Amino acid sequence: MSKTLFEKIIAREIPAQIVYEDDLVIAFNDIAPKAPTHILIIPKKPIPRIAEATPADHQTLGHLLLKAAEVAEKLGLKQSGYRLVFNNGADGGEAVPHLHCHILGGRKMTWPPG
Repeated sequence: MSKTLFEKIIAREIPAQIVYEDDLVIAFNDIAPKAPTHILIIPKKPIPRIAEATPADHQTLGHLLLKAAEVAEKLGLKQSGYRLVFNNGADGGEAVPHLHCHILGGRKMTWPPG
C-alpha cells in the first residue's frame, strides 16, 4: 500500500512548513489555506479518519486536541478565537485518508460553514 501525502510529510519525503512536532503529532501549514492561519495537525499513527478510530486511539486523539489548542495559542489565535475542523469521508470534504484537524483562524468564521 502506498503512503498518503501526510505519511510522506511525517517521513520527511516531501517538505512542509512544520510549526509543531512531538512523538505523537505533527502540525504544519496547509498548502491551500482557507484562512489567514490554516494549520493541519495530524497524528503520526495512520488513522484513516475519525470514523475508523478505535478506543485504543483515545490517548492519541486527546493529545491531538490539546496540542491543537496549544498551537492555536502559540500562533496568537486564543484571544480572538479559531475553528477546529475534522472532515470524514467524501461528502465531509475529506481529501487525504489520514485523520487531520484543520486549525483555522485570523478572520471571523461564518456559520453554517460550508
